[in-house]
Amino acid sequence: MVQNRTVIVTGAAQGIGYAIAESFINNGDFVAIFDLNEEAAKSGAERLGNAKGYKVNVADEESVKIAIGQVIAERGTVDVLVNNAGVQHISPIEDFPVEKWDLLIDVMLKGTFLTTKYVIPTMKKQNKGRIINISSAHGRMPDAYKSAYCAAKYGQVGFTQVTALETAKFGITCNAIMPGPVRTELIEKQLPKLAEQDGTTVEEALNHHILGKQWMKRLLEPSEIGATAVFLASDGAAAITGEGIGVTGGS
Repeated sequence: MVQNRTVIVTGAAQGIGYAIAESFINNGDFVAIFDLNEEAAKSGAERLGNAKGYKVNVADEESVKIAIGQVIAERGTVDVLVNNAGVQHISPIEDFPVEKWDLLIDVMLKGTFLTTKYVIPTMKKQNKGRIINISSAHGRMPDAYKSAYCAAKYGQVGFTQVTALETAKFGITCNAIMPGPVRTELIEKQLPKLAEQDGTTVEEALNHHILGKQWMKRLLEPSEIGATAVFLASDGAAAITGEGIGVTGGS
């Protein structure tokens, strides 16, 4: 285990991102928490310990460029980037607001591109780096009312493969983790909206949209995604690149 690497995790003030940050800190690494909510990022960093919070809008190039430059100035380099920041909006395509479509694509697809763009040079200099994109099971399997989310998550998988191809000769790997249903606030907020769209109960929506296609019939724990990220960033995963790793509980 190489300790005290510099790890950037986007959208890490809560949910899966926070669990990923915690997993890397438990591995002996330093984590830069990038989040739009500065107060949440800083309080999350205080709770985690070997971390620092940064206010970053991943969909804004200047914001990303400044923050990554700051991390490099303070830490010397970036060893691992985890693109986790995400948002959701649920609506039939014909009713889907264009501004919501733009927001989801900007945060999850453009954001992944921007952070990757600005960490690759420093990773090339040290001839080593790990880029991990948190896609989704919906990066390979569609779901009703989630057109923008699925488009962004499928897009992250394609971007992952191109990044892996372009950086393979520089000791850099790039992989996507494709989580299934994880016990987060995002899922809890989705359920009433899904039930309303379907005209069903929340429990029926959980079984139909979230657990219906899953073999284990349980919500995954955020720490299970964190453990996968730590593995993909390890020396033992040095030959794994351009892959989409499903952590789904079977689907």
